Amino acid sequence: MKRPAPMESASELIDEMIAELTDWRGKTLASIRKSILAADPEIIEEWKWMGSPVWSHDGMIAVGNAHKDKVKLTFSHGASLPDPDKLFNAGLGGNAWRAIDFFEGDKINERALKNLIRAAVDYNQIKLKRKAPASTRAKINKSKK
Repeated sequence: MKRPAPMESASELIDEMIAELTDWRGKTLASIRKSILAADPEIIEEWKWMGSPVWSHDGMIAVGNAHKDKVKLTFSHGASLPDPDKLFNAGLGGNAWRAIDFFEGDKINERALKNLIRAAVDYNQIKLKRKAPASTRAKINKSKK
């Protein structure tokens, strides 16, 4: 009986995606990824929707996609996040999602992007606490002290 091939990890799939994007989009996606992972060491990389890198911590934070003319980073709860540096430039009319479209030649504001990632993690954790039963919330609050 033939053994199934081991599944590639999401991180390996993201590595492959970046390597296959041999133009500016690969470099941009790699820089975005580096900033995301540097913002919070507990971020988990996932691979969803048949080919999209997703970053999560206590819920989805953002999805990255390379398009023909841009790299899009979409935040699942972007409408609820503070954006003092005005990074969001796409999806501004939606109820929940907000995105950042990066075009060739754009410089990534790493500090602002990391702050946005941290705000998304904070939002997810607050949302998680609200949904948790009272006994679980007490344990969560106690462990943070």
